[in-house]
Amino acid sequence: MAEVATDQLQVWVDQDLCTGDGLCVQYAPEVFEFDVDGLAYVKGPDGELVQAPGGRVDVPEHLRLEVIDSAKECPGECIHVVRGGDGVEVAGPEAED
Repeated sequence: MAEVATDQLQVWVDQDLCTGDGLCVQYAPEVFEFDVDGLAYVKGPDGELVQAPGGRVDVPEHLRLEVIDSAKECPGECIHVVRGGDGVEVAGPEAED
């Protein structure tokens, strides 16, 4: 788990699986936001939603736990948190527990 603490993390949402439940927006509103389609998207530091499929944003260091919890608790299993260096998923449906 020490690797997660030092590596830059990135996050993205698979809108095809998003249920619109909103847990992610509650956990980390600085990172996740609903669009008019009722689905969650990640947003960059400028507040702009990243709407390209698979589009990633860096996870702010002070929100790592909230973003990881979002991925673990998401009922749609659509949030992917990956290490920026090698793309290994550390939280989400493809993460190894």
